[in-house]
Amino acid sequence: MARQLTFHIFRYNPLDSASTPHLQDFFLEETDSLTIFIALNRIREEQDPSLQFDFCCRAGICGSCAMLINGRPDLACHTKTKDLPEEITLLPLPVFKLIGDLSVDTGNWFRTMNEKVESWVHTDRVFDPAAEEERMDNSLAEEIYELERCIECGCCVAACGTANMRPDFIGAVALNRIARFIMDPRDQRTDQQYFEVVGTDEGIFGCMGLLGCEDVCPKDLPLQDQLGMLRRKMGWNAIKQLFQRKG
Repeated sequence: MARQLTFHIFRYNPLDSASTPHLQDFFLEETDSLTIFIALNRIREEQDPSLQFDFCCRAGICGSCAMLINGRPDLACHTKTKDLPEEITLLPLPVFKLIGDLSVDTGNWFRTMNEKVESWVHTDRVFDPAAEEERMDNSLAEEIYELERCIECGCCVAACGTANMRPDFIGAVALNRIARFIMDPRDQRTDQQYFEVVGTDEGIFGCMGLLGCEDVCPKDLPLQDQLGMLRRKMGWNAIKQLFQRKG
C-alpha cells in the first residue's frame, strides 16, 4: 500500500501584518518517484494555491528550489520522498531574506557576494572578437570547470555555522569562487590582492572548519579541498606580512 505522507510546511507572509510564522499540515498519498518538488506542486494545485516556493528547471541546475528538508538544506527537485520518513518538515533556507513561506531571496545575497570578491577574470588584455581564444591545458580547464559547477543554490551558506551567526561572512561559495580564479592563468591578480579579498575574518579565517557546506552541496563540489588550499595560501601570506611589519 502507498504511504500516507504528512508535510509540515512553514507558512509566513512578512508583507502581511496579520500573518504569523507557523507550520501547516498537508497530506498526500505517495506515488512512484515522488519528489518534494512534485509534492509541493500537487499541494499548491489541489489544496492551497497560496503556497509560496521557488522552482525553475526541475533538473538540479537552477538551484531555485533549495530549502530545509527535515532540517537539511537540499534541492526539492531531486529529493525523493521514498528516502524520507512519512512525516516531512519543510522550512525556508536560513541566512537569506524571506519572501514568503518557503521562498527566499538568494539573488541579492549572491550578487553582493560576487561584487565583494570581484568574481570575474581580472586582465588588462583588450578584448578582440577576431582574436584566437587563449589556450589552456585541458587538465587545468577540467579542474576549473569542476569549481564552475556551482549552481548558487545557497545550500552551503544555509548549512554554514559562521554564516548563520555572522551576516558579513562570505561563505564557502565565495571562497570556492576565489579558488577558481587563483587557478585561472588569465586572472592577473596578485597573491596580495587575493589576500585582501578573502584573507580576513570575513573570509577564510572566519571559517570554523565544520564542513557542513561540503556535506550538503548537491553538486558534490570539493569545497574541503578549496578551503584547505586557501587556508594554506592565505595563512602563509599573513605570516609573510607579519614578518615584513616586524622587519
